[in-house]
Order: sequence, then C-alpha cells, then structure tokens
Amino acid sequence: MTDASRSRSLPDPRRLLALATDNWQARGYLAVVAASVAVMFLFPESGFAAGPLLLTAPLSFLGVVLPFGPGTEGSGTVEVLATGFWVAWLLLCALVNAAVLGALVAKPTAARPSGSRAPLPRVPAPAEHPRPGRVRALLAPAVDNWLARGYLVVVAAALGFFLFAAYVLPDAGFAGIWPLMATAPFSLLAFLLSTPAEYSSLTWLSPLVFAVGTALAGLFNAVLLGRLAHRLRVREARPAV
Repeated sequence: MTDASRSRSLPDPRRLLALATDNWQARGYLAVVAASVAVMFLFPESGFAAGPLLLTAPLSFLGVVLPFGPGTEGSGTVEVLATGFWVAWLLLCALVNAAVLGALVAKPTAARPSGSRAPLPRVPAPAEHPRPGRVRALLAPAVDNWLARGYLVVVAAALGFFLFAAYVLPDAGFAGIWPLMATAPFSLLAFLLSTPAEYSSLTWLSPLVFAVGTALAGLFNAVLLGRLAHRLRVREARPAV
C-alpha cells in the first residue's frame, strides 16, 4: 500500500490527532490543559478550578447543558462514570483546540506537480494601494467550508437571541451567556469592554458593544476552524513522495 493510499484510509480522528501533536505549540497547550485539570482536582475550591473549562472553550461550554458531570450525586459508580465522561469530553475539546492551534502555526506543504513551472516571485503591492483581496483571503476560511459555516450559524443564533432579549424583552436575564459561551475564549474581551457602559448613563450601548465584540470573536474562531478544515483536507489528499 502506498503512502497516498494509507493517508486516504486514515480516519479523521487520526489526522486530527496528528495536527494536535506535531508541533510544540499544540503540545505545550495540551500540557497546560493537563496541568489545569490536575490543579482542579487537587484544589477544587480555588479560583483556578475553572481553568480547564476556560482553556478548552468554546466547545467545553457545551458540557454545561449536560445533566451530569463533576459533582453529580448518586452511587459511586454513577459519580465515577459522570466524572469520567466529563474528563473524556474535556480531552476531546482540548484535542480540537490543539488541532486548531496546530493548523494555525503549521506551514503549508501542498506539493507542486513535477511538470509545473516554478511560481514567479511575488511583487509586494505599494503601501498606498492596499488590496481588498487580502482581507477577503484572510476571512475566506470562515465561509468556504461547512464546519466554519455551521459554527457561524450557531453564533448568529446566539447573538440574535441576545439582542432580542436585550432590546425587546422587559428582562434580558442571562441571555448574554449564550454568545459568551459560543464565542469563547475571545468573547471575554468583549465582556470586559462592554462592562463600563453598563454602569454609565449609556446603558443601552453596553449590549451593542458586547454584540459587536462577540461577533468579531466568533468570526475569528470561524477563521481558525476553517484553517483546521483546510489542513485536514490537505493531509487527506497529500500525494506520496
């Protein structure tokens, strides 16, 4: 079996695991997550107990809606199974985030056909004439694959519900938690930026600032997911050398 056929036969989890472990940045991230899990179990009452949840966001926040996890009451077997499932879910979230980080820092390795001509040297564009195509190229991974597009749909639904609750309903309650979780971890910056307006005379501006910030955080996350999808596709179609 050739290397190309072997790469095509590898399941997606194998390629995801390769991206999550083939560079020191991703391995360092996994080491930090593992250390935070150890701290959480050793010091459950400390302020660092929420570290694993924040480090593996936003996917880890999906576990909030599950009816079981650490602290589940029941027999010893039920508690062990609930905690084990939660740890496995956290590990999966960490692997996905590490793969995204690996896709971000990895250099493209697309092979060029043997008979093709070498590309011409790139001529930099003048500084006074910025190319709008560069911005489109940076944002393209957020919309050219189903993984990133599906994530953007979730972000749009969370933002729409939050804006409706903030400006239409008499009491918004905790509606902001959904866009905060959907676009974490960068949505924490949006929360910090919108907090001052909440305690000023321009209280109506706080939800708008928060919505814009979380939208940008969601777009950035979608770009990262798109780059991950591209890297997985490249690994699947990489020809034999």
